[in-house]
Amino acid sequence: MGNKKQKTPKIKEPITLRTKALANGNRSLYLDIYRGNGNRDYEFLKLYLIPDTAPNAKEQNAEALKLANAVKAKKIVELQNSAHGFVSVSSRSKMNLLDYIQHIADKKLEKAGGNKRSTYGVYMALKSHLQQYAGKHTTFKQVDKRFCLGFIDYLKTAKSPRNGRALGENSQCSKMNMLAGVLNLAIAEEIINLNPFNQIKREDRPQKRPSEIGYLTPDDVKLLINTPYPIHPQTRDAFLFSCFTGLRFSDIKNLTWEQLKKDGTGATLLHFVQQKTKSREYLQINDEALKFLPDKGTAKGADLVFTLANCGYVNLQLKNWAILAEVKKHLTFHMARHTHATLMLSLGVPIETVSKVLGHSSIQTTQIYAKVMDKNKREAVDKLGSFLGGLTD
Repeated sequence: MGNKKQKTPKIKEPITLRTKALANGNRSLYLDIYRGNGNRDYEFLKLYLIPDTAPNAKEQNAEALKLANAVKAKKIVELQNSAHGFVSVSSRSKMNLLDYIQHIADKKLEKAGGNKRSTYGVYMALKSHLQQYAGKHTTFKQVDKRFCLGFIDYLKTAKSPRNGRALGENSQCSKMNMLAGVLNLAIAEEIINLNPFNQIKREDRPQKRPSEIGYLTPDDVKLLINTPYPIHPQTRDAFLFSCFTGLRFSDIKNLTWEQLKKDGTGATLLHFVQQKTKSREYLQINDEALKFLPDKGTAKGADLVFTLANCGYVNLQLKNWAILAEVKKHLTFHMARHTHATLMLSLGVPIETVSKVLGHSSIQTTQIYAKVMDKNKREAVDKLGSFLGGLTD
């Protein structure tokens, strides 16, 4: 019996060179990169195969394929080195900073379910400013102390890409801190060794100024209660429900009927997970708040209690409602949460209790409201007494 020649098993490469047909008849060359566990990336090479009928097509296509295969071979080596931990920080630092920020933004967008009003937009604004400051080809290797100081100076005269206005001090500080956060993430992923912002003195950085807490007085709330808003009645009711519960917009927007339960005494309890902190909370809903819940009707347990648009559009509705009610304040949904905190503190509710009701992880956050109330505590208590008396008549 003759010996059969055994075939050498073909090793499947982790990167495949592929083409994509274009409308103009050309084919775009790209790499299909398999990273394991079902994860794939696609990298277009900006190299093209032209139709065979075009002049010099054979030579041009051969050159394009030669370059594409050279890039492919280099990428395979880099991928294998990375898999075995052989990629140096100096090599990783050649990564494009703006591409990295785009990657973070895309991940945020994916996590938010495609909602571009997430932090996606904030990262994209940072990317836009960095491109204006240093160009779109900036690598991590270029980001040193001098680069960061220059970016801080740039922010002082920069304008918002959204509205063309100069950036305020808090916005400058936010952009700087976001870039510092990106660099910290790059350290964790072994792209760079250190964060140059740590080499900059605190006095040389833009400082965030504490913003004034906006809240409604009892008289303001009374005016809103007595002013219908027939165009978007659920926006009105959701806002007032927040005034009497302190719930954030995200928690009210996602509130379902099955989260509202009765206890043994007949009181209504809300069992929910805070969208912001992901902590589980149990909140008793007071009788005043219950007045602003819509009629359940035939709704099922998993149905939403309130049907609300996105927060930006809701705030526009609130602005129009405030004009109708003659409330001379810039009404936003988050102001309802501030209002609830100040109303409770003005009633003498202990700050520890207020902190617990609002779901704050630290009582220091709640103390911001206490400082506001110190200025006009006596007046607020007097007004709140007559206000609550009028509601229960």
